Amino acid sequence: MNKQTRNTMMSSKKMDWQTPKGFFDKLNKEFGFSLDPAANGTNALCAKYFTEAQDGLTQSWKGETCYVNPPYGRALKNWIRKAYEESKDPDTAVVMLIPARPDTKYWAEYVMQANEIRFVRGRLKFGGGETNDPAPFPSAVVVFRGGHNGQQSLCGPVISMLERA
Repeated sequence: MNKQTRNTMMSSKKMDWQTPKGFFDKLNKEFGFSLDPAANGTNALCAKYFTEAQDGLTQSWKGETCYVNPPYGRALKNWIRKAYEESKDPDTAVVMLIPARPDTKYWAEYVMQANEIRFVRGRLKFGGGETNDPAPFPSAVVVFRGGHNGQQSLCGPVISMLERA
């Protein structure tokens, strides 16, 4: 990975890295997404989406099957908390693509309440064609299924590996 790409991906200047299309398509085939609450006009992968100006953190996700690739900066914990809270509704499911950072407070508080955690084998190539370099961090897909958070299970979330597309 070149230094410029690494610095861009590790900085908080660019927050709207697009999910690789093939990776999204595999998840969409399984879940049938209806809402992308953390998108913009160019990186949205669902017909219905909220832009930064619409602020998906303040909108209702009720009744939707959401795909969320949130900004990976300091606000990431707010998106994960929002996904957890929205998924308490039995008609709402949230699937998130986030950096795999199990040493963080938000991971312990919210991600471990998910129904599933799927660690992505290898590194994803974000950027919507802007770069061919893999991300400098591992990724995880976190699944909060409507009304059935992991806290209701004695075993916790199902943890598995997911192949890249």
